[in-house]
Amino acid sequence: MSKRTLTIRDRKDPRRKDGNHQVVALLNSTGYDAWQLVLEQRIVTRGIGRVFPHHSKSVGAAFHRSCNAIEIDDLCFHDLRHEGTSRLFEAGFSTQQVAMVTGHKDWRMLRRYTNLKPEDLHKMQKASQPLMEQFVATLIAS
Repeated sequence: MSKRTLTIRDRKDPRRKDGNHQVVALLNSTGYDAWQLVLEQRIVTRGIGRVFPHHSKSVGAAFHRSCNAIEIDDLCFHDLRHEGTSRLFEAGFSTQQVAMVTGHKDWRMLRRYTNLKPEDLHKMQKASQPLMEQFVATLIAS
């Protein structure tokens, strides 16, 4: 825990069912502090057993009930993976770095989970860009 990582045991893989353990960094780069969430869960579980001691089907069922309660009919739990992947790219992580978090083995599969827009690239620029009006005024003045 001191390295701010956790091990996902038997991570889902269509070719290999067992032994797919992966160490994942707990990041605070996209507006949510994964490290803090894990620490809070350790308090709830008193540090005994799994960090999230829930059956995977229970989590999916609870998510589905919540969506029904607030009348969202076109969202599934797996959509959150798409969102998380896109947010990592928007935060400036490289393809290889995102793959370390998401567990994707190649770019083709990772690309399917990425929902980036060209205009999102502007957020990553270091220098500010002038507005169109400012640019035109500069051209006219010179």
